[in-house]
Amino acid sequence: MSFWKNKRVLVTGGAGFLGRHIVERLKNTGCEFFVPRKKQFDFTRLEAAGECLATFKPQVVIHGAAYYGGIWINQLYPGRIFYENLVMGANLMEAARQHDVEKFVQIGTACSYPGYLENELAEKDLWNGLPHETVVNYGMTKKILAIQALAYKKQYGLDSIHLILTNLYGPRDTFHPERSHVVAALIRKFVEAKQSGAPEVEVWGTGRPIREFLYVDDCAAAILLAAEKYEALEPMNIGTGVGTSIRELAESIMQVTGYPGTIRWNTSKPDGQMKKILEISKMRRVLNWQPPTSLRAGLEKTIAWYVANKEEADNRL
Repeated sequence: MSFWKNKRVLVTGGAGFLGRHIVERLKNTGCEFFVPRKKQFDFTRLEAAGECLATFKPQVVIHGAAYYGGIWINQLYPGRIFYENLVMGANLMEAARQHDVEKFVQIGTACSYPGYLENELAEKDLWNGLPHETVVNYGMTKKILAIQALAYKKQYGLDSIHLILTNLYGPRDTFHPERSHVVAALIRKFVEAKQSGAPEVEVWGTGRPIREFLYVDDCAAAILLAAEKYEALEPMNIGTGVGTSIRELAESIMQVTGYPGTIRWNTSKPDGQMKKILEISKMRRVLNWQPPTSLRAGLEKTIAWYVANKEEADNRL
C-alpha cells in the first residue's frame, strides 16, 4: 500500500464501530493517522473542524463520524440525526478545502437510496427519489454531502469520493436495543435466550425480506482500497452483492449460538422493503476485490466477540 506510506490521515469516528477497524488496518500501512475526539473537536462547529485540520494537517480525511441508529433512534431524534450529520459533513469538507486536503473520503449509506426501490440498487438509482420515510432524515444528509463534493470539485478542485455502504456487522458493533441494527439485535436476543433458558425467541415480521450484510473488517479494507484507487466523483457501492433473508439470518445465528429453542415470528410487525441489495459491479471492477468473509464465518467471529465482551457491548450506546 505505497499510497499510504508516510501519509497523514485523519479518521473521524475512528473510535466507533467501523472507525476502529479502519484504524487497525491503517496501522499496517506506514501512514501517520489521527483520531479526533468530540470532546476536543465538535464538528458541528466550523471553527472546531478548521482547528482540527490545522492541528493535524492531514493529507487524507476519512469521514466516518455519524450519529445514527435503528428505527427507534430515527423515530426519537430525527432532527438531531439530520442536523448533526449534515453539519458535521459540510463543516469537515469546508475545512478540508481550506486546509488543502488531498483527498476527502465520505462514508455514505444505502439508506440514501429511494425508499420505493427494491432488488439490486445501482449507483445510477441514487437520485431517483427520496429515501424511505423511516430513514429519510439520515439518508438525505449523505445525498446532500455528495452534492457538496460535486460543487467543491468544480469551484475549489477538492478531490473526494463518496462510498455507499450496505448493512455492516461484526465485533464492536452496537448491541444496545435503542441503537442496534438487525444482526446485532438478533445476536443479543439468541445469546440471552440461551443463557436464560428461554423456550423461544421473538423475531419481528415474516422473515421473508432479503437484505445484504457485510463484515465490518472487509468494509474497512474496501474503504482503504477505494481511497487508493477510486478517483471519480460519482458514488460507489460497497457491499457483497449477496442477499440473505431475515429468516436465514435468524436461523444461522440460532445455529452458531447453539440456542436449542424455537423462533416465534411476530407477523403483526412490518417487514419493510422486501429486497434490498447493492449492485457492486463498479466496486469489483475498480477495486479488483471481493469481500472474503462469508456470512457464516463473520457471524461466528461476531458472536464469539460478543459473548466474550457482553457487558461492555450491552452498555455501549
